[in-house]
Amino acid sequence: MRRYVLPVMLLSALIALFAAACSAEPEVIVEEKIVEVEKIVEVEKIVEVEKEVDEGIVVLTGMIEIDGSSTVYPVTEAVAEEFRKEYPKVQVNVGVSGTGGGFKRFSTGETEISNASREIKPQESALATENNVEFHELLVGLDGLSVVVNKANDWATCMTVEELKLLWNTGSTISNWSEIRPEWPDQKINLYGPGTDSGTFDFFTDEINGEAQVSRSDFTMSEDDNVLVIGVSGDKGALGYFGYAYYLANKDEINLVSIDAGDGCVAPNNETIENGEYKPLSRPLYIYVNKASLSRPEVKSFVEYYLVNAAELVTEVGYVKLADEGYQAGLAAIR
Repeated sequence: MRRYVLPVMLLSALIALFAAACSAEPEVIVEEKIVEVEKIVEVEKIVEVEKEVDEGIVVLTGMIEIDGSSTVYPVTEAVAEEFRKEYPKVQVNVGVSGTGGGFKRFSTGETEISNASREIKPQESALATENNVEFHELLVGLDGLSVVVNKANDWATCMTVEELKLLWNTGSTISNWSEIRPEWPDQKINLYGPGTDSGTFDFFTDEINGEAQVSRSDFTMSEDDNVLVIGVSGDKGALGYFGYAYYLANKDEINLVSIDAGDGCVAPNNETIENGEYKPLSRPLYIYVNKASLSRPEVKSFVEYYLVNAAELVTEVGYVKLADEGYQAGLAAIR
């Protein structure tokens, strides 16, 4: 920690000012002394900045605007929190409007970085092109989208992809657990899921129902996964889905449902997500970076910091890290 000592010149000036104030000198002399002190303070500030440069300390300032996926949010917020400790003069704002909502802002140049739990869509990329927004797509981790039920649910420990489609597809009228399997209880089902701007919604509907955005609409939806966790944990008949990190953070409050894609029941964990055994709900996580924004030192430093520290922080918040080569490729792309 740097210690600050009152400079001799400044101390002498303050003593002189005090002496002038206590003497019979005219008021104008006191004002002149104040001006002298102010000049000395400014000189000291300049000297301090030059000293920081000489010592190799980079002083970054500015603001970085980030928005998008609620799934990627915990990773980016963790990176931002650590980055702020090293560069406290940089303001990093991380929003949670969903992948689609984030791309709407990113494609018009409103944000420097967009969190995404799916790849950018052609129409979103076209909008970016119209607004002269060029970008880098950077992989930051892996997720196993998790299907969850209430803690009191001891019957739905595993479901097939076909059963999930039967439940979630457009036109589905299933409203009771016994309608899925006769041996399951006569208990009303209440569904919870991400909103239509969410990349998680797109990914789930594409993998389970066969097409993105194709889903029944009579369910409780939110772009905030924490709202979904609260809903499922407080509703005995609930079933919902969201990113694996949100399950891990709340595993004492909700139960995980294994998925049978034809090769038996598989639960998401670091190993099954990384090797693709957890299918079809394993997926990559991204950040998209505006190329023009990288000309700003605070943005470039943040993105480099992100990729250098992603492996540790991705794991810390509950997702699966990439191999080192993945992060090195990202660094090479932005340099």
